[in-house]
Amino acid sequence: MLASERHKLILERIETQNSVSVADLCALIGVSEMTIRRDLRILSAGGLLQRVHGGAIAKRSGSYEPPYLVRGSANLEAKQAISREAVKLVNEGDSLALDVGTTTYEIACRLAEMRGLTILTASLPIANVLADAPHIRLILTGGILRPQEKSMVGQTAVSAYHGYHVDKAFVGIGGLHLERGLTEYNLDDALVKQAMIQNAARVIVVADSSKLQRICFAHVADLMQIHSLITDDHAPEVVLRDLAKRGIEIIAAHAAAPPDNPDF
Repeated sequence: MLASERHKLILERIETQNSVSVADLCALIGVSEMTIRRDLRILSAGGLLQRVHGGAIAKRSGSYEPPYLVRGSANLEAKQAISREAVKLVNEGDSLALDVGTTTYEIACRLAEMRGLTILTASLPIANVLADAPHIRLILTGGILRPQEKSMVGQTAVSAYHGYHVDKAFVGIGGLHLERGLTEYNLDDALVKQAMIQNAARVIVVADSSKLQRICFAHVADLMQIHSLITDDHAPEVVLRDLAKRGIEIIAAHAAAPPDNPDF
């Protein structure tokens, strides 16, 4: 098993159980204690978990961002349902800003089959999906790479979004709260999202229901700055009614199972 595969298994286990032991991980993955301890040192150095005697514990706070490696497989059914609704809003000839994140990645996979689009993004995984799409003009923001997230931040990325005016922006978000608005785990990421939102004619937030009423570290935008929310049909009705009263279009995507982990 590759190191990246072991790391994914370790992070998935620690996110669901909050703590893991070296012995349990050895049994789960089928490798030696030396290998597991080395993996835990690497993940700890990357800020993805906290090592303790005999194992590790989850590292969470308002600024703790669950790793992209783990988020990609979390609540996948809801994200795919959201992506199906999102592409219905896209017309041939549209210019789009496509945010970083695992939900927007699912949107990108569907957009790759469409024609006549111009897409601006700061996400390397999204860029890889769209790079060979023959009928899409792809623009990368540039900027400083966040290695764990494979996304670009910094003034170059912010300036790129300020330099274009797009028809629609699909924005992924760490949390959407009725009082606190849109928030994100990482300040640098939040600044890039702010620039994206400011320069889009229509702002569409894509967030599964586990993101609703969550508050993260950095403020991104007030609710009055967004036009539409696409979420799964397990979202709390009371929250959706309040958002609709504020003039936000609500699009509920059918997902057979509710998101099962509020930490993603």
